[in-house]
Amino acid sequence: MRGATARDEEPIPLLQLGVASPPPMAVDDLFNSDQSDKRTGNTWTASAHIITGVIGSGVLSLAWSMAQLGWIWGPLLMLLFAAVTLFSSFLISNCYRSPDPDYGPSRNTSYIAAVQSNLGKKNAWICGVLIQMNLYGTGVAYTITTALCLRAIERSNCDKGNGSDAPCDSGNGWYMLLFGLVQIFMSQIPDFHSMEWVSIAAAIMSFAYSSIALGLGAAKVVGNRAIQGSVVGVSTSTTMQKVWRVSQAVGDVAFAYPYTMIVLEIQDTLKSPPSERKTMKKASAFSICITTFFYLSCGGFGYAAFGDQTPGDLLTGFGDFGPRWLIDFANACVVLHLIGGYQVYSQPLFAMVDKWMADQFPRSSFVATNHVVKVPSLPPLSLNVQRLVFRTAYVASTTGVAMTFPYFNQVLGMLGTINFWPLSIYFPVEMWLRQNKVSPWSKMWTIFRSFSVVCFFVNLYIFAGSIQGILAARFS
Repeated sequence: MRGATARDEEPIPLLQLGVASPPPMAVDDLFNSDQSDKRTGNTWTASAHIITGVIGSGVLSLAWSMAQLGWIWGPLLMLLFAAVTLFSSFLISNCYRSPDPDYGPSRNTSYIAAVQSNLGKKNAWICGVLIQMNLYGTGVAYTITTALCLRAIERSNCDKGNGSDAPCDSGNGWYMLLFGLVQIFMSQIPDFHSMEWVSIAAAIMSFAYSSIALGLGAAKVVGNRAIQGSVVGVSTSTTMQKVWRVSQAVGDVAFAYPYTMIVLEIQDTLKSPPSERKTMKKASAFSICITTFFYLSCGGFGYAAFGDQTPGDLLTGFGDFGPRWLIDFANACVVLHLIGGYQVYSQPLFAMVDKWMADQFPRSSFVATNHVVKVPSLPPLSLNVQRLVFRTAYVASTTGVAMTFPYFNQVLGMLGTINFWPLSIYFPVEMWLRQNKVSPWSKMWTIFRSFSVVCFFVNLYIFAGSIQGILAARFS
């Protein structure tokens, strides 16, 4: 091994609270890390980036959400969240340039930068904390989802060889630990610039398993020769149980839709004229239409196939239906996507901590010294002791939380409360009001504030239901 100082590597300011914001789906990597001279994107490239960033493991929970809500409120809720997400993206796209949204000389190239520019450092700091919570929670959710998919693969192969009643389920815990070990190794990747291949592979896997889930659901409906489900959704023994389940279902939908944190990063890739704002609005409208069609199809076919027995993770419910190899392949795609996706969501926090440590302890060998480890048949790995210790502890903590609360739908609902009102409604609304200098208690002020308040109470409802679901599952 040979030593090198940390300053030999150029740090990337992905998430300095109140200064810059990370692209949660590695948008910065997928597009181009140097945007200042290479803004060549158009409506189609922006649409592709939005769809890639939005469609992920959350799509697998939508059939369960549909089952809780029924055939009327399920589709209506998805359409409602689609409209709210589109409205929110329009508000944020207005924040890219200032003072004029089309021709202003100043650019806000990240979500937190826009919040700081319009609402000040305090709000930007709060926004940064919420983003960090979302990134951490997504790591927990990905750990849970990976374990579910690996168990489904194990069960499929066990049933094939020993019959459906064979006792061969080793539980979630071992798979979570295995996922954690893989992430400890993956976390030693220095930064986003070293992991473009991870982002691309994750995007491909996401489309693969989502399409397979949709196809299997449609095939099962045809095979059943009947459409399962009802207008009111799954029946429960008590009214309150139904109330809580609907709350968790709304949370899952809220988790699946928003992409507010990546709007400005995508907009920063667009060429002009026409203005970036106009192009981004066209791309957002087109992308939300495609995503909503995909979500309605996946959720609808899943509910139509399984009815009241719709599983929380759609791919785990097909069992003996369909080719086992195809179901196993789809679950394997989920695992591969989440291995990469975990890093995409964790690297911004890693980058922030690395920069903070380097600024606070510039002369510490624990922080400032890198070692190049050469492994046969692999590229040299730059290993830093501080990075190794913190990132290992971080992965261990997300694994521990996932093992303590291994509840897929409830955890997604909890993450939906962070995604929905604070990041997708409150900050965009406040920035729009500030940008347009709307007078308090004017007609537009009242409309926008009322919209924000209604969404806040929806968020509280989701939060309460998710907490109740987690506690009920934990202590039942």
